[in-house]
Amino acid sequence: MRKTRRLVVTAALLLAASAPGQTAAATPAAPDCAGLAGLRIPAPVMSLPTTGGRVTAASVVSGPATGEYCRVDADVFPVDPAAPAIKLRVALPRAWNHKAMMFGGGGYNGTIPDPTANVPFGPADRPAPLARGYAVFASDSGHQQNPASPPSLDGSFGVNDEALRNFSAGDALKKTRDASLFLLRHAYAAMPADVFFAGGSTGGREALIVAQRWPAAFDGVISAYPAWNNLAEVLDLGYLTQVLSRPGAFPGPAKQALLYNSVVNACDGLDGVVDKVVSNPGGCRFDPRALRCPGGTDTGATCLSDRQIGAVTAMSSPFRWPYRIASGETEYPGFPFLSGADMRTPFLGFGTTAPADPMPVTSGYGMQYWDQWVKYFLTRDPGHSSLDVDPRHPGRWLDRISALSTIQDRNNADLRPFARAGGKLILMHGAADELVSPYSTSDYYERVRDVAGPRTTDAFLRYYLVPGANHANFGAPAFAAAWDSLTALERWVDTGRAPANQVVADLAHPRTRPLCAYPGWPRYRAGDPDTASSFACAR
Repeated sequence: MRKTRRLVVTAALLLAASAPGQTAAATPAAPDCAGLAGLRIPAPVMSLPTTGGRVTAASVVSGPATGEYCRVDADVFPVDPAAPAIKLRVALPRAWNHKAMMFGGGGYNGTIPDPTANVPFGPADRPAPLARGYAVFASDSGHQQNPASPPSLDGSFGVNDEALRNFSAGDALKKTRDASLFLLRHAYAAMPADVFFAGGSTGGREALIVAQRWPAAFDGVISAYPAWNNLAEVLDLGYLTQVLSRPGAFPGPAKQALLYNSVVNACDGLDGVVDKVVSNPGGCRFDPRALRCPGGTDTGATCLSDRQIGAVTAMSSPFRWPYRIASGETEYPGFPFLSGADMRTPFLGFGTTAPADPMPVTSGYGMQYWDQWVKYFLTRDPGHSSLDVDPRHPGRWLDRISALSTIQDRNNADLRPFARAGGKLILMHGAADELVSPYSTSDYYERVRDVAGPRTTDAFLRYYLVPGANHANFGAPAFAAAWDSLTALERWVDTGRAPANQVVADLAHPRTRPLCAYPGWPRYRAGDPDTASSFACAR
């Protein structure tokens, strides 16, 4: 079906190009922006239940980096009158390349991603999708964030079942895609040859959702640091919230820096070069007890107390719960020592202050995420203290946790329907991620290989673990990853040439590294340590 669509679109372009006075570069015509204003979106164009939609604004916009494009805002109306509408935005370039790109969100979403932005871990020296001529679209996933809340940390929509499914199960993704392609067809009188999806974190989870649930809806998918097992991670974050809230257990920013620097010093040279990047995290062995204060009591910033060592160990260890949940997940794998312990990015890891009730905005992102989940997803009581729910022994909340797991853990590893439809998937993660464990993404990749087999998996999926990279290049990571994954995906989808010999750049330093397919990692051989050719992928 996907190949047929591409042939039909290509034939239409060739016919248009053969008409007198026309060329392929001139077709289709510039989008009919004025004609989209107020346009009704019929409910039947969307495969999931809605009550239709309507364009709320359409205007021509121009920028030096993007050129001229038509920006269209629209609402997709819910079935439940009490549920919020899905607010979406479509950017339709005047110079369209006959392709479309959907962006995923982040955290609890609640805002529309910027259609002029780049893909996750995108390169600084290549245009973003809209500037390349892509028609770009995205949505708020079915709710608007409270402006008073920290960005992407408003879970209050979770009290409504339709809004919850739109976000957690990914229903808003298909509704947004269908409505956006309807608008695109009206604007250009043509359909795209390829439709891609790109997202990181929650957006990376959404990227895997579309591949799992609607295998023929997207031709190529970029999934970065995906929070695919969202319920499983939430339980681990809840456990860590309780651990870090105990008296004396929280390591402050100075102790976090001590831990981070100690791990780097212990493991940096294992790849053959000392450059502040631990390229082989799997070979890094570090015992936080090496930093123990004399007698185990807190004596200052130069050591860790026994309680702080316990907290650090809890963060870096798998969390297993002694009960069954409907999704079948049994644990979350924990975080590397290098995550969350860097003083430059404390917000995503430990935070700068211990969790408490009410939850401080200076606590870690994950602890605030847990707090919102307890109040609006689990108990649906905004006054409920998240410290009163023990993920190890949830008591009366067990049935609700199990039910939520079927919505939040998008853990279907059978991507063979996506592969059979011709889809290609690029999966990537930073090895020092503070918020979504890279171990978790490696786990999902291994599950896909177990189901599909190595040969089938290699035909449609590439997974890259980037040493030194953290979550979304937040703050000042050891390695700020930048790679032109979009060009690699285009080539794979359009010509069948799989990514090979890829190079990732560091946005913060003038250096490059080979991008090694998992489980490979870059080992230094000889030459300039800032040049990718001086390294070889090792296992």
